[in-house]
Amino acid sequence: MNNKNLPLCPVSRTAFIIGSRWTSEIIRELVDHGARRFSDFQESLTGIAPNTLSNRLKMLEDHGVIERSIYDTHPPRSEYALTEKGRKMRPIIDAMRTWGRQSD
Repeated sequence: MNNKNLPLCPVSRTAFIIGSRWTSEIIRELVDHGARRFSDFQESLTGIAPNTLSNRLKMLEDHGVIERSIYDTHPPRSEYALTEKGRKMRPIIDAMRTWGRQSD
């Protein structure tokens, strides 16, 4: 889905992007640790299937939340990092973390 097909309501649009299973956890990892490799996500997000991780990273990249950098090494290496748009999600992730701790 491209940006022009996203819901018009800003809250619904945000929920659409971060509401899929694992998506907020991927963003949280990038907020907390900075740039990450695919294998880093697999280690820290216990239980995520490789194809699901791949799909979520692609979706976040398509929405401009993250960017993928490919390094010319052998073997090839790539990293994912938040874009400026993605870094603006920090307060959302922090608020979700705070709310989650308080609701226990």
